[in-house]
Amino acid sequence: MGKVILTGDRPTGKLHIGHYVGSLRERVALQNEGGFDKIYIMIADAQALTDNAENPQKVRDNIIEVALDYLACGLDPNKSTILIQSMIPELTELTFYYMNLVTVARAQRNPTVKSEIKMRNFENNIPVGFLAYPISQAADITAFGATTVPAGEDQKPMLEQCREIVHKFNTLYGETLVEPNILLPKNSACLRLPGLDGKAKMSKSLGNCIYLSDEPEDIKKKIMSMFTDPNHLRVEDPGETENNPVFIYLDAFCKDEHFKEFLPEYNNLDELKAHYQKGGLGDVKVKKFLNNVIQQELEPIRTRRKEWETKTAEVYEILKQGTAEAKKVAEQTLHNVRSAMKINYFD
Repeated sequence: MGKVILTGDRPTGKLHIGHYVGSLRERVALQNEGGFDKIYIMIADAQALTDNAENPQKVRDNIIEVALDYLACGLDPNKSTILIQSMIPELTELTFYYMNLVTVARAQRNPTVKSEIKMRNFENNIPVGFLAYPISQAADITAFGATTVPAGEDQKPMLEQCREIVHKFNTLYGETLVEPNILLPKNSACLRLPGLDGKAKMSKSLGNCIYLSDEPEDIKKKIMSMFTDPNHLRVEDPGETENNPVFIYLDAFCKDEHFKEFLPEYNNLDELKAHYQKGGLGDVKVKKFLNNVIQQELEPIRTRRKEWETKTAEVYEILKQGTAEAKKVAEQTLHNVRSAMKINYFD
C-alpha cells in the first residue's frame, strides 16, 4: 500500500492550540508535501464514548466541531480522507481480536492511560472500554495499514503498545499487519504544550486551553492571564524562561519575522530570552508580543471556520464519503486478519 498516515482526535470539544502544534499543523504540511500515498484523519467518537458513555449527545455534537476545525486548519478532503470511527464496525471487531493479545496488567501499565485515569478521578471505577482504548487505537492504525502516525509525545506509549500487538499478531498468525512508527513534531516545544495555568498538559477538562475558534478578545484575555515565572515579581528581576509557559508558546509559534513586525527592538527569540533572564523585561510586554503572534496564526483559521460553518451539509457529505472510502480498506484488513487466524469458516 506504500506510505500511509493515520491520525485523529477524540470529539470531546473544539480543538485547541495544543492539538494544532502537536499534530494538526504537521498533518496539513504532510498532506501538502505529497510524500504519502494515503492520509486518513479519524474522528474517534467510539474512543470518546469510553469516558462519555452517559452523554453520547456531547460526542455527537462535537463531531461537527472537530470536522470544522480540521477543514479550517487546511485539511483538504481531496488529499486526506476524513472519517468517523464508529461508522466502521470492522474496527470494533479488530479490537476484540487484539484484546486477546494484551494482558490486563499491560493495559494498566500504559503511562498515557494511567495519567488520564488519574486526571479523570476514575480510581477503582475504570470503564473497561477506557482501559482498552489503546487496543482500539491499534485497531484503527492497523486497519488502514498505517506506516506513520503523526502525534504528540504523550501518544508514544500508545504507539509502543500498538507495535507490540502487531508484533505478537504477526508472530502467532503470520505476517499480516503493518508495524507503524510515530512522527513527532520537529519543534521540541510542540511535543507537549503546557496549559495556560502552567499545568503539564493543555486539556479541555482542565479549562486551560486556547481554542482554535476563540475570538480575538478571548485569546488576548487568556494570554494576559497566563502563568509565568512566579519569582519574576518586578521588571528588573531576572526571569526563568525554560519552564515558563509564555516562552514555551513562543518557542512553538514565533518566527524571526514576527520580531520585525511586532517587536523590532529584538532580532529573534534568543535575544528576548536573554533580556528576560538578565532582568529588565516585564511579563506584560512579552505576553503582548505572544498575543500578536498567536492572533496572526489563528486569524485565517478562524475565518475559514466561519465560512465552513455556513456549509455544514457539505461538511457531513465530506465525512460520509471519507468514511465509506475508509470502510472498504478496513474490510480488506479484517478479511486478511480472519484468514490469518483461520476463522474465515465460509470462505
